[in-house]
Amino acid sequence: MEETDQSSHDIAAAAAADETLERKHAAMLERLSNRHLSRLSGKPDSNSATSFESTQSFLTQFSQSKLSIESHLSRIRENADPNRKPDLESISLEISSLEKLVAENSYFLPPYEVRTCLNTIAQLRQSVDDVTSLVIPKKKFSFKNKPSKKATTVPAEKEVVLSEPEIKLNVGLEKLGFRDLNAAPGFRDRDNEVLVKEFNRTESTGQNGEFTLSNLRDCEVRLKGRLRALFMDKLINCKVYVGAVMGSVLIEGAEGCVFVLASHQIRIHNAKNCDFYLRVRSRPIIEDSNGVRFAPYCLSYQGIEKDLTEANLGEETGNWMNVDDFRWLRAVQSPNWSVLPENERIGMVDVSNVGNVD
Repeated sequence: MEETDQSSHDIAAAAAADETLERKHAAMLERLSNRHLSRLSGKPDSNSATSFESTQSFLTQFSQSKLSIESHLSRIRENADPNRKPDLESISLEISSLEKLVAENSYFLPPYEVRTCLNTIAQLRQSVDDVTSLVIPKKKFSFKNKPSKKATTVPAEKEVVLSEPEIKLNVGLEKLGFRDLNAAPGFRDRDNEVLVKEFNRTESTGQNGEFTLSNLRDCEVRLKGRLRALFMDKLINCKVYVGAVMGSVLIEGAEGCVFVLASHQIRIHNAKNCDFYLRVRSRPIIEDSNGVRFAPYCLSYQGIEKDLTEANLGEETGNWMNVDDFRWLRAVQSPNWSVLPENERIGMVDVSNVGNVD
């Protein structure tokens, strides 16, 4: 009997200890949350603040910062003075601080509000880039290594005769690192071909470091080495294997294709039923796309590790699965993209033993 009583006492004591531990853990979490909200609102800790009030407080502060940034940009746009460059740099720092604020408080914000805030930040950055292009024009053309050739290839007067829609397109492409797509080397208007190009150091850092793939059908493209930027449009049923892109990749129109790409920035517009195997420094962006699937980078050739390392792409970031759909701002997962199931992925692709195709 005494043993039974002792056992019951031990069980009761253990249960009481567990309950006490749980209460302490809950109290600790509440203190940490209140402390964080206190830093955000500038008010003392308060147990009366609800989650909704905290969200509203954050959104109010976020909205005020957004309106302030937009107001500053509007004034700079009205007075397009190159001396306003320090002001633009200050605004960029404000946007970075706003992005940090979202990151620090994302743990209690609803997912929809987080995505909406991040989309707003992306739009603010785009506005800064647009105003910068207006206030400080032709910044991208300041690094001319071959003045005589560049002067004939990209005349300074060219921008003057462009229509307004063309100007907006060029501003967007220059932001991504592209200059003159028509003059850039590339593969265009090909069907049922294997197209190979290997970039050497001079090509990757010079004007030829920009490459274009346009209007290709049922082709296999293999680009080895390092290139500065890659633009692709109108690709159907193609396989594209690319080494290290030191700048941006822009895809405008693709269907039924497989892309293996490593780049600092990748933007995908108007893609349908395509698979992307990526290594990317920033989050991939899709727009007006559907049926697109993503998996990690899987390309191999002799010297690829050196190319990736020198392009600052030596480490896997995991961003291949952190896709932003600019046409989908709801709280739930976008239906336009998905992670490619492992049993449907291609294996490592080795493109070592291939030569250039002119």
